[in-house]
Amino acid sequence: MLGTKKIEQGYKKFEAKAKEYVNRPEKTDVLLKDASKKADDKKGSLSEIWDNLQLLFDLVGAWRRGEYRKIPTGSIVTIIAAIIYFVSPIDLVPDFLMGLGIIDDAAVIGFVLKQLTTDLEKFKSWKENYTPENVILEEKLPQHNA
Repeated sequence: MLGTKKIEQGYKKFEAKAKEYVNRPEKTDVLLKDASKKADDKKGSLSEIWDNLQLLFDLVGAWRRGEYRKIPTGSIVTIIAAIIYFVSPIDLVPDFLMGLGIIDDAAVIGFVLKQLTTDLEKFKSWKENYTPENVILEEKLPQHNA
């Protein structure tokens, strides 16, 4: 099976590319779309990490939109590198190897989740309390006098 060192080396290959996303956050839109599509296609295989994977996608999306920036640059680079790894068809175990290709993707995501537990807990707390300023929470209907 894949060891921790091998997993870390695998996603670190994508760190330079992830830094490009940090410098040009608009690039993340396509990445998140591709990652969400792959995750939906492989949902059954990702059931153990599904909620946390969605949390990573949400964090990067909130960061991209400028809603959440209370995360160290190194952490966002690590998350983006893991997402790039996740969508890449060629990684430690190529995705075309039926049944095996998603295992290393899940292992990398799991590794990143463990590395960034504190950052993810802070984001999760923020997300639970966040209300965008331009969202109407309650629409008041006009009063009709009879």
